[in-house]
Amino acid sequence: MTLVYLIIIPLIAGIVSWVSARKNPVWPRWIALSALFAQMLIIISLWIGHSIELNSAHNGVWIASVDLTWIPQLGIGFRLAMDGLSLLMVALTSILGMAAVICSWTEIKDGVGFFHFNLMACLSGIVGVFLAMDLILFYFFWEVMLVPMYFLIGIWGHENRIYASIKFFIFTQAGGLLMLMAILGLYFIHGSITGAYTFNYFELLETPLSAWSSMLLMLGFFAAFAVKIPVVPFHTWLPDAHTEAPTAGSVILAGLLLKTGAYGLIRFILPLFPSAAHTVAPVAMMLGVIGIIYGALLAFAQTDLKRLVAYSSVSHLGFVLLGVFAFNELALQGAVMQMICHGISTGALFIIVGALQERIGSRDLNRMGGLWASIPRISAVGLVFALASLGLPGLGNFVGEFLVLLGVYSVSPWMTVPAAMGLVLAVIYSLRIVGKAFYGCSDDRSRIQDLWPREALLMAGMILAILWLGLFPQAVLNTVEPALKAIQEKAGSMSYKSGQAAVYTDILSYFQTSQVVTETQRNGQNR
Repeated sequence: MTLVYLIIIPLIAGIVSWVSARKNPVWPRWIALSALFAQMLIIISLWIGHSIELNSAHNGVWIASVDLTWIPQLGIGFRLAMDGLSLLMVALTSILGMAAVICSWTEIKDGVGFFHFNLMACLSGIVGVFLAMDLILFYFFWEVMLVPMYFLIGIWGHENRIYASIKFFIFTQAGGLLMLMAILGLYFIHGSITGAYTFNYFELLETPLSAWSSMLLMLGFFAAFAVKIPVVPFHTWLPDAHTEAPTAGSVILAGLLLKTGAYGLIRFILPLFPSAAHTVAPVAMMLGVIGIIYGALLAFAQTDLKRLVAYSSVSHLGFVLLGVFAFNELALQGAVMQMICHGISTGALFIIVGALQERIGSRDLNRMGGLWASIPRISAVGLVFALASLGLPGLGNFVGEFLVLLGVYSVSPWMTVPAAMGLVLAVIYSLRIVGKAFYGCSDDRSRIQDLWPREALLMAGMILAILWLGLFPQAVLNTVEPALKAIQEKAGSMSYKSGQAAVYTDILSYFQTSQVVTETQRNGQNR
C-alpha cells in the first residue's frame, strides 16, 4: 500500500490544512510542508531499498505495485505501479511541492486553508498520473490535477487571472477529452479482438491494431500530451497561465504539469502505438525543433520577466519532444534528465521572479537594474539558475540537452543543427535576464529585503540539486535505465529516414486510394 500512501498523504494533508486554517492561518503551511516531507522520506526509502534491483535490471523492473478491484464489470481496476521513471517523477513532485509551499509562505494571505487544499490536491493528482496503470484511473487523475490548478490561478492569480484560468481549462480539457475518446476506442478494439474488455495498461500493450486505427488512437493521446507539454502551436495558454498564476502555481505548472505530458509520451504513446509513433516521428521532431527556436526567440522578446521564463519552458521542452521521438536510449535518457533539471531550474527562476515582485512590486525588466548592489543573495541565485537555463556545463540542464542532441545526431544530423542553435539563443535570453535585472543602472533600493532564511535554505537546496544532477548524473541515469530499455524494446528503434519514408508512403497510399475512389465514382456516373 506504499503507492496508495503517496497519493493519499497530500490529499489528507490538504483537507486538514483547509480545516485547520480556522484556528490558525500558519497551521496549513506547516501541515502541507510536513506531509510532503513525509512523502519524500517514503520515496527515498523506496529508492534506497530497491537501488540494487534498479541498477542491475536489464528488462525493466517494477519496484512496487497495487492491483485492487474497482469496477470489474467494466474492466476498471485500481492499478498503480512504480518503476525507475515514475520514481524519479514522484520524487520531483515532492521536491517542487515543498518548494511551492515555502515560496508562498508570505505571498498568500487570503484563503490560506483553501489555497493549500488546492495545492495539495493538485500534487495528489500529479502523483496519481505518474503511478496509474489503468487507463481510466490515469484519466481520472489527469482531470483531478486540472481542477485545483484552475482555482489556484483563478482565485490567487494576478490582474487577468480569470481569462488565464479559463483559457488553461479549455485547452487542457479539450485535449483530455480527445484522450478519453482514444482510451475508449482502444478499450473496445481490444475487447472485440480478445473478448476481454479491460483498461489494464499491461494487457492493452498487446492489442493488435491496424495502421489507421493505431494512428487515430495515438493522435488522441498525442493531443492531450502536446497541449500539456506544450508543443507549438498548442502553447498559447502557457504564457498567460504563468503570467497570472501565483508563484506556487507557476512552480507546479512549469515543474510538474508540463512533465505529465512528457511522461505520457514516454509511458503511453511509444509502447502502446509504436508503429504510429514511428510514422509521425519526423513531424514530431520537427515540432520539437520549431518549439526550441520559436520559444527562445519569444523569450528574448519579452519584458515581463515571468513571461520570459514561461516562453523559455516552451524552448526547453522542445528538447524533450525531440528526444522522445528519436527512438534511441541515449535521447530518451536525455529527455528524462531534461524533464527533471528543467523542473528544478525553471521552478527556481519562478520563485526568484515571485520574490522580486513581492519586494519591488514589478516584473518589468525595464524597471529593474542594479539589484545586485541591494539584494546580492537573490541576484547570485538568479545568476546560478540563469546559467543552468542556458545549459552551462557542470549543471544538470547541460547533461539533458547534450544527451538529447547526441542521441538525435545518430538519427538525424540535420535536425540536430537547428536544435543546437537553441542553446545559443538560450545564452542570449538568459544573460539578458542577468544584465537587465541585476546589473545596469541602480536606483536607491537600500530598504529591499534580501533572501529570508527560509528562502535561502530553499534556494541552497535547489542549487545543490542542480549541481548534483550536473556533476553526478549517473545515479539518475542508472535508476531510469531499466524502464527506458523496456519501453524502447516495446517501441523498437528506427532511423529518421525510415520514419520519413513511412510518412511519404502513408501520404502516397492515401492519395492513391482517393484517386481509385474518384475513378470508381466517375465510371459509375458514366454508366
